[in-house]
Amino acid sequence: MDNRVFVIVIDGFGCGALPDAAQYGDRGANTVANVARAVGGIRVPALERLGLGNIVGIKGCPPADQPEACFGKMAEQSPAKDTMTGYWEMMGLRVERTPRTFHEGFPPELIAKFEDRCGRKVIGNKAASGTEIIEELGPRQLESGELIVYTSVDSVFQVAAHTGKFPLDELYRCCTIAREMLVGDWAVGRVIARPFVGEPGGFVRTADRKDFALAPPGRTVVDMVAERGMEVISVGKVSNILANRGFTDSVPTSSDEDGLEKTCALFAKGFDGLVLVNLVDLDTVYGHRNNCRGYAQALEELDRHICPALEERRSRDMIVLTADHGCDPTHPGTDHTREYVPLLVIGDSFRKGVNVGTRSTFADVAATVAEYFRLDEPESGESFLSAVLQEQSRT
Repeated sequence: MDNRVFVIVIDGFGCGALPDAAQYGDRGANTVANVARAVGGIRVPALERLGLGNIVGIKGCPPADQPEACFGKMAEQSPAKDTMTGYWEMMGLRVERTPRTFHEGFPPELIAKFEDRCGRKVIGNKAASGTEIIEELGPRQLESGELIVYTSVDSVFQVAAHTGKFPLDELYRCCTIAREMLVGDWAVGRVIARPFVGEPGGFVRTADRKDFALAPPGRTVVDMVAERGMEVISVGKVSNILANRGFTDSVPTSSDEDGLEKTCALFAKGFDGLVLVNLVDLDTVYGHRNNCRGYAQALEELDRHICPALEERRSRDMIVLTADHGCDPTHPGTDHTREYVPLLVIGDSFRKGVNVGTRSTFADVAATVAEYFRLDEPESGESFLSAVLQEQSRT
């Protein structure tokens, strides 16, 4: 009998400012509710039936009288609001110190060493929106062959390159060099390859993005599942975010629809283990670009594909639907927002309509996964399995 857990993370899908949000400049952030209000309401019947409207007030998505999922929300305990830290915490780590940020750009001596090792000059070296900086510097790069380097409020070293000037292998080579360099006093959480195509005035980033992350600073539930000899499968960029440690397979995706189709295919396969799914479009394509209308339309489209995917589940599958941070497009700026994230737990062996409350840490997901697989407890987190699993389903 297959025992599987599918953790589906909708990137940038927050549901209300955390109590300390003002310290991050995020007072009033509430991604899903603010988007719905800005566009006059959203229609997400699948998420509505699961109980999304029971977690937070959303125009167009009222609370369900009988939610089909158990529901709640989670606070991030770590002092951050970035993807990597969110996943580290969700996989069971207590993150008390986060990697360094370089809001004013990277030190000249670091850039000089990077240029020397890559054999390429660098332009940019500032905090910037990814789409804006390629519009600004992309034409120059096409003429000069220089690398565009930029950062953000997160701990990231991003390298943008036009694939007509830089083959992907060359871009990835330079990012590998940066990852080797960015340790110790210069350590950043992720080096991100940002390939793009097109002509000046119409540049478009491609799906060949690749993250080169720091290794998690401790043992995660991914490690525990792998050590037990079970499958650990990444759908989307998750394996890269977790430094590819412990994964037995990684399935690339080109869009959220593609990600859900590939998740649906995994439901049909027989195996024991953990599947981590990242659905990135709401964050990267709409949230960071302050595009409320696009965010709402993409969420409604995602909703149309969720039910067909979930209907392919097997009787003992546990499905956790959540997020890694907020990315409120109504909020000033283009960065992530410090928010609670929704928590929905679905499965034939699980109760319906149980309110699991406000969880104090994302790590409760890891603790629940560990208990479901009868593994050691992770270093952080409290399991909610006893609240959601039907008693007759225990074996």
